[in-house]
Amino acid sequence: MADTLHMLTALGAAEPMTHQIGPVAVTERFDVAIASLACRKGRGADVKAAAQRGGIPLPAPACWQSGNPFSAFWVASEMWLVEAPFATHEDIVSHLKPVFGEAASITEQTDAWVRFDLSAPDLSALMECLCNVDFPKASEGFATRTVIEHTGCYLIKHGAGAVTIYGPRSSARSLLHAIEVAARSL
Repeated sequence: MADTLHMLTALGAAEPMTHQIGPVAVTERFDVAIASLACRKGRGADVKAAAQRGGIPLPAPACWQSGNPFSAFWVASEMWLVEAPFATHEDIVSHLKPVFGEAASITEQTDAWVRFDLSAPDLSALMECLCNVDFPKASEGFATRTVIEHTGCYLIKHGAGAVTIYGPRSSARSLLHAIEVAARSL
């Protein structure tokens, strides 16, 4: 039997795409595994201790924190999205579950989201067109939920010229279109 199953990016391609619109580069990321991590009732201290032992960052509200191999950003009270390289953590839950045991609920999220990394010398004007985040005042490592073109997204600021946007995979093309239209309008 021939191998007929092939992974596709959220935009339907075999390889992630990069779109250049003036100075703005929009890169679809296909190489990151994601899982949600939520403390079970009354187990917050256990989760924090396990995370520290396992080298998994659990950043404060409105923050993203880089780690190796895990990075994470806060999404709600005692809840984070945890990222790791897809090549080594395709089944990210199987890496996290032994660390947290029954103290946390962990759910695979990789195929639920599309990730776009945006880069330019300065993304302030673009972010002003896309969402209600006061981008220039946000510090590096700022992470928040926002709305872009009627779509709930997560935004992570890595610097004045570097942003990660997570949006629902089912809205990947619409989200990319919104970013492209806003970039062309600058």
